[in-house]
Amino acid sequence: MNNSHRREAFVLTAAIGLLGITFGVFADSAEFSLAQAIVLSSLTFTGASQFAAVSVIESGGNPVTAVGSALLLAARNSLYGPLVAPLLSSPSRFQRALGVHFVIDETTAMATAQSSIEESRDAFWFTGIWLFILWNAGTIIGVLVGGLLEDPSVWGLDAAFPAAFVALLMPHLRTRAKKVTAFFGAGITIIAVPLSPVGLPVLLSLFALGPGIWLQYRKGPQ
Repeated sequence: MNNSHRREAFVLTAAIGLLGITFGVFADSAEFSLAQAIVLSSLTFTGASQFAAVSVIESGGNPVTAVGSALLLAARNSLYGPLVAPLLSSPSRFQRALGVHFVIDETTAMATAQSSIEESRDAFWFTGIWLFILWNAGTIIGVLVGGLLEDPSVWGLDAAFPAAFVALLMPHLRTRAKKVTAFFGAGITIIAVPLSPVGLPVLLSLFALGPGIWLQYRKGPQ
């Protein structure tokens, strides 16, 4: 991994670290303690799931739907396994376990952008380690700053993560099947929000996979 790619990786991790501050602010607004927020960031270590869990709790949802929503969003990380498995061939069990913990969007993206297995492995670990440090540092700062803000939504921070998540999602909607899945998922969620407990609409959106899978196998990639 050359210096240019290292700079790109560091810029990416720094940007995600700033998003970690937003998470910390909302964790504080949901009455998470500093210790609880740190544990969530260090052990879960995937922003989408963390924001989902905190949002459900803050809105009055129960822990079951919070965990369910978080697991649903984290499930996508399992698809990265075949891509990063060659990078986690260390004989050390601790290193392999730590590597699995680092299998997220950003580390996978940086690793797969390299031209050799050695550079990919270096990119994976470089991105993962710095991202872990800066995300958790951002969380701590956010919780501490959150105590000084009466209403985080006044600053527009409540829109930061949804906007970033939509931006990450859009490039993946390239086939008809994926577009149909997204359309039905959004429709189910919108209908379910006023009719079901907090957190459940996200889980119900799983039913949108049915039409998408049917269309994929019926007509093939579009």
